Parts: sequence; C-alpha cells; structure tokens
Amino acid sequence: MSRVLVVDDDAAIRMVVAQALRRHGHQVTSAETLAELDRALAREVPDVLVTDVVLPDGDGLSHLTGVTARHPALPVIVLSAQNTLTTAVRATEAGAYEYLPKPFDIEVLAQAVAAAAGRGATTPDHLPAEDHSLPLIGRSPAMQDVYRVIARVVATDLTVLVTGESGTGKELVARAIHDLGVRRGHAFVALNMAAIPRELIEAELFGHERGAFTGAHQRSAGRFEQAAGGTLFLDEIGDMPMEAQTRLLRVLQTGEFNSVGSGRTLRADVRIVAATNRDLAAQVASGQFREDLYYRLAVVPVALPPLRERREDVPLLARYFLDRVVCEGLPRRQLSAEASAALVAHDWPGNVRELENAIRRLAVFARDEVIEADAIRTMLGAPRPPSEAESLDVAGVVVRLVERIGESGDEGTMYDRVIGAVERPLIELVLARHGYNQLRAAKALGINRNTLRKRLDDLDIRLPGG
Repeated sequence: MSRVLVVDDDAAIRMVVAQALRRHGHQVTSAETLAELDRALAREVPDVLVTDVVLPDGDGLSHLTGVTARHPALPVIVLSAQNTLTTAVRATEAGAYEYLPKPFDIEVLAQAVAAAAGRGATTPDHLPAEDHSLPLIGRSPAMQDVYRVIARVVATDLTVLVTGESGTGKELVARAIHDLGVRRGHAFVALNMAAIPRELIEAELFGHERGAFTGAHQRSAGRFEQAAGGTLFLDEIGDMPMEAQTRLLRVLQTGEFNSVGSGRTLRADVRIVAATNRDLAAQVASGQFREDLYYRLAVVPVALPPLRERREDVPLLARYFLDRVVCEGLPRRQLSAEASAALVAHDWPGNVRELENAIRRLAVFARDEVIEADAIRTMLGAPRPPSEAESLDVAGVVVRLVERIGESGDEGTMYDRVIGAVERPLIELVLARHGYNQLRAAKALGINRNTLRKRLDDLDIRLPGG
C-alpha cells in the first residue's frame, strides 16, 4: 500500500482524489495549504505527493523547489487549472514527476500515482477493505454537486438526509461522510428500517436489558451504543413507525437515551446520517412522518440523481465494474463503442446497482473479450434499432409482395418483380421532386443520365408532355 499526500485548497477535489486513490489501494492523507504540507512532511514523508499550484498561502511550484531539494526521492505530481505551457515548464523545472492540467481524468491521475509509487499498474490485486459494491463514481455535473455538499459537511457533525431512488448509492454517501470526516476512527453502523420488524426497531436502536421482553435472555447493545463516537446510518428512514420516530426525535433533541427495560440514561455520541427513497415531505403532509423529526434529520439534504439523469457517468461506472469482476476471478472484458452507447441509452430503473449486476452477467456470459451492442440489447431485452428500410416500412411492403407472388405461383420471377415494384415508384418520386429534370434526378439517384433514360424506357415511365 502506497502512502499519498494530496494538497489542494478545494475540499471537493481533495475528497474525489482521495476516494479514487483509496479504491486503487493507496493510503491517502490530505492538506489544503503549504504550511499543512510542510507539517505533514515533517511527520512522515509519503511515497507520492500530489499538489495543486495555487494555494491560499503561496505558489505551490515555487515551494516545490525546496520540497524536492529536501526530499529528492519523493515523486511529485502537479495539478493546475493554469493550463499553460509556462506552468508545465515550471513544474518540470521544479522537479515534478508528472504534470496534469485541470480538469483531469481521475483514472489518468491514478495511473500516474501508481507509476510514481513504482507499482506499475493501477488495477489492484485485491480491492481494499473499505471498497463497496456501489462506488461513488461520476464526473457529471450532478455528481459534482453531490461531492461539493459532502466536502462541506465532512468536517462537521451536522445531521445529513440522503434522498434518492433505490440503487443510487445512498449508503456510499453516508460511508464517504464517515470515512472522510472527523469520526472516521470510530465505527460506522448501519440499520435498515425496512428490514426490521416494527416491534423490534426500538430494541435494535437503543438496545435492551435481560428480561425486557420475551426472548431477551441477555443484555444487548443497540446501534446507538455500537456506533459510539462514530456514525449511525439509518437507511429507509421513511419506513420507521411513528412510535420509534418519537423516541428518535427525543434522542436527537437531548443527546440521551435509555435501552429497552432500563432506567439508566446513556449518552448518544454519534453522528446521524439518514436516507430514504420516499418523499418525506409528502409523508409529513399526510401525517405518516413527524414534521419535527423531518427537520431534525434534513439539516443538510443530499439528493442523489438517478443514473438516467447522469448518463455520461455510465461508461465510467461500467469500466469500474469490469475491472472489479477481474479481481473476483472473472474474465477481462471490454466494451465496444456501440456497446457503451447501448448502455448509455438504457434508462436503468435499478440505477447503479442494476448496472453493476448487468456488467457482472456480461462478464460471465459474453463469448468474446470485446462486448458488442447486440449482447447489451439481448441482455436488457431491448429491441434492435430498426434499419432505414424498416423505419420507412419498406420491409413490410416487401413482405406483402413476396407473399402475393408466392400465392400466385410465380416465385421464379420474385426478384425482378419485387425490384420492379420498388424501382418504379422510386424513380417517379425522384423525378417529380426535381421537376422532371432528368439530369438532377439522375444525380439524386446516384446513377448517370443514360442509365436513367434506359430505366425509363424499360419501365415504360412516361414524362409529362412526352
């Protein structure tokens, strides 16, 4: 595992770069000023330094000269929005290993870091433990907005409400907030409200004492205790029964709770991140969800877009999943350009989770290394795009002609009769469109004038006034 120090004053960029490099197996720390960079280097010299040029307390390139002088073996990758030749030259003169202009491709950066660290390849032999089935991946404007919100809340303890359709990666947002936040050294605990029987939700949340109810043979710590000091992720919060909502609200208001069957007061030292695929505002209006709890949870709302609203991210996600299945022992596959287009065209009602499962099936069942569009359409049950003839119903006309010729017993003349039936109206229509000017009509048809004249005679087509 390589140690990478990322220096940038943009919190969103630090978060995205750190997340991407961690997926590639690196250990990442970050700083946002030159002073923080120096303090970090004094504590520990990383294997790779990734730094911006323009920082709040100075010019990163000018500072880099001293860094490389003190640590000549440290490879430095420079990122800059000042995409000029001068900047690239200055970076090289300062001893940079690599220079990447902003906006940069995150995978290109990952390759550069891997090369600088001497690993030689960016596809990890195994995925790090913190990697999850639904990666928080995307360069679309919608996902950039999500990154910016996450970047602003990671250094706080504010309660976050993540909304979005099933399969969009709501838990990944919660994990990112935890992993990048001030509580990352403690537990991340998740509880899906929809998966717990109503009568057991309070015991799951707050724990229970021995004998508190039938079957409670010993004391059990609830999720609030398990997540002490860390983050408690309450998934599908819209399915929480009203009585549990009341107790949760009390905990959020007082910071204290009692386990079921106990009078002992415990401290709730957790950060709450909740998520739902329901319209909580509508549930509040219908009386199904407490309004005061809703506002306690939605201090910082994060709306995850469905995949159909960020289609430009589909090829990037697909490539990630194709790399992932290789790590699981499946064959390496690639997507043709047409196959990628077919994936982008699909609406993905199951969102990123559906795309992941689709890529997994393709990796298993595709016969060739390069996956083509027909395999995508077959798997998704999508029809083949109609040909030009089919879209104009020419195929239907030909089918009827063939059937009529077959019924008449004249199958030996089928080719000439079908071509003749199509050719005559074609020539008549093109002539009429060009005012019966044979030269222009022949040019439109792609034949010479003499050939057109011969076909007029053969088909006995009479021109007006002829």
